[in-house]
Amino acid sequence: MKLKLLTALALLCTTLSIKVTAQDRPDKLYSMSGIGFAFPMGKTSDYFKPKFSTTLGLNLGLGDGGLFLYPKASLHAFTFNQITPDAGYTYVLQKGRATTYLLNVALGYRKFVNKWAFYGFAGAGGGFILTPQVMVNSTTLQVTQDNKSNGLGITEAGAGIEYNLGGANLFVEASYMYGFGKIQSRTFNTVPVTIGIKPNLSKLLRKL
Repeated sequence: MKLKLLTALALLCTTLSIKVTAQDRPDKLYSMSGIGFAFPMGKTSDYFKPKFSTTLGLNLGLGDGGLFLYPKASLHAFTFNQITPDAGYTYVLQKGRATTYLLNVALGYRKFVNKWAFYGFAGAGGGFILTPQVMVNSTTLQVTQDNKSNGLGITEAGAGIEYNLGGANLFVEASYMYGFGKIQSRTFNTVPVTIGIKPNLSKLLRKL
């Protein structure tokens, strides 16, 4: 599934790059890769605890101002402490691993101040969250684990700071993500905090 998300982002990047070469805006296209943690909020913290996570995306400049399109894949990981067993299961799982595969498309605005840039964004999307579940065979003393796919829509808004290094930007970003769906009969919402790098693909494409 990670491969499918990466392939989709690569295809989007290739398609958009054709338009970039015809633009004069120096920050027309950035790729984005980051690491960090997604902190569960409210009742979400009853069953999720933060683990090391990754995020991938693109920033596509719109027009000659500061507007940009921001598609992003959130591959967040959580420790999963199940509260109630799923239908057809008897046991609850503790200290399992849950993973999100969520795609968000946002509209953002970036303001430059010398080598610094400040931006905000808001958008929506969806995907699914995999949560583990276990079946115990008391006769054979075997435990079988599989994953439950929890589909949901999301909305996300956030802000970030970038520092220009020439061919790339270092960035720190925080956002609030709300899920229009429930896991363990509780709403999913989290605050992802990400640090990473945004290579300026506009400069690279002009050299090709």
